[in-house]
Amino acid sequence: MIEEIKRAVNRLTQLDGMIRIITHNDTDGITSGAIISTALKRLDKIFKISIIKQLEKNNIEMLRKENNKILFVLDMGSSHIEELSSFSEEVFIIDHHDVEIKSLIPKNVHFINPFLTDKEDISASAIAYLFAKEIDIANKDLASLAVLGMIGDFADKNLGKIGDAVIKDAENLTIKKSLPLFHSTRPLNKALEFSSIYIPGVTGSSVGALNLIREAGIKIREEGKWKTLLDLTKEELSRLLTLITLKRTDAESLIGKIYLIKFFNQLEDARELSSLINSCGRLGYADVGLAFCMGSKKAKSNAETIYSTYKHQLIAGLNWISMNQKIEGEGYAIINAGSAIKDNIIGTLISILASSFIYPENNILVGMARTDDKRIKVSARIVGHKEGDINLKKLLAVPTALVDGESGGHSKAAGCFIHLSKEKTFIELLQKELRVNQLQIKI
Repeated sequence: MIEEIKRAVNRLTQLDGMIRIITHNDTDGITSGAIISTALKRLDKIFKISIIKQLEKNNIEMLRKENNKILFVLDMGSSHIEELSSFSEEVFIIDHHDVEIKSLIPKNVHFINPFLTDKEDISASAIAYLFAKEIDIANKDLASLAVLGMIGDFADKNLGKIGDAVIKDAENLTIKKSLPLFHSTRPLNKALEFSSIYIPGVTGSSVGALNLIREAGIKIREEGKWKTLLDLTKEELSRLLTLITLKRTDAESLIGKIYLIKFFNQLEDARELSSLINSCGRLGYADVGLAFCMGSKKAKSNAETIYSTYKHQLIAGLNWISMNQKIEGEGYAIINAGSAIKDNIIGTLISILASSFIYPENNILVGMARTDDKRIKVSARIVGHKEGDINLKKLLAVPTALVDGESGGHSKAAGCFIHLSKEKTFIELLQKELRVNQLQIKI
């Protein structure tokens, strides 16, 4: 992949003219956009960037009609190689989603995807960073943005050579082991109240969070300061874990790495920053998230307000899920939220549940929520982070194709869009595919 990056950068330096950037509206896409935008800005290149929910036919046709000389497609594009290959301009695709190349890629398309060469599941932001670094070593200061994108896409769970290299480049980065909540640098009671690990009776409840801390025998304040997760001793953390996991024997499995990054001259939990950027994209303020990544103090204030709204929406969504019936079978659960949960947060909610202790390891969780244009967004995740034989992208592809929907994603996190009229049929087909998947695992 590094050789592909070198060839693409070499070609970019030979080109002039208007540059168009299209990127995804999640953390990985927004940080990828910030990295490439910053690198181009430092080259005094003229560019325009758009952040979108999904690359669809109408987006592609719109781009085709524009008078651009260069097109960057970030954190998407692998499923649209044929359409993008027909463009007359030079096209640079930086993506990390599973891909199958069915035809030769023309010379004007520079397709950089780790699945083509390294087979390492790494984020688009990490690839964008390596691209920027190849343009100029001075862009090494953008490594922290790549780390945020990696964490946003859970690419930090099983780091390979590429991921390790990016982590090593990130300055002012501290790595510690603890309970991986979004708010490890905030007061402990708030970290638990807005926890990324769903805790019934605690998540979303200020009283529940305070009661849990007291039950664990932990002082909320010490020497006039609010205690944070990072202030806990091993004994205090152990007692808290025991209560959170309801005395599970594998409590230690919840311990993970916490990445602390200096951002706006303040040490922050990278998971929280990643979630903040994601909130901007999900709630329709991706431009604020992009400006935040590029150092705007005004955007920082706006982003924090957006993030507060987002956290409360997530809590409301988690509470709805806990109180409503699911379609459950052996090794899976389907949460059909209808219009009760917004389609822009259903994926995040399923990710939170997949990282919690509610469902057994390797169970498949599927969330469904209706969109404003009479479609259903479907998000699938695997509980836990153990390596296994489940490939969610392939699993979803079968029922989605049978109802004329569009699917994509990775082996561990995938999604699709289907028409509202096909809801019942899709659920039946999905259940059938989930049962087949369970039989294959047993065999």
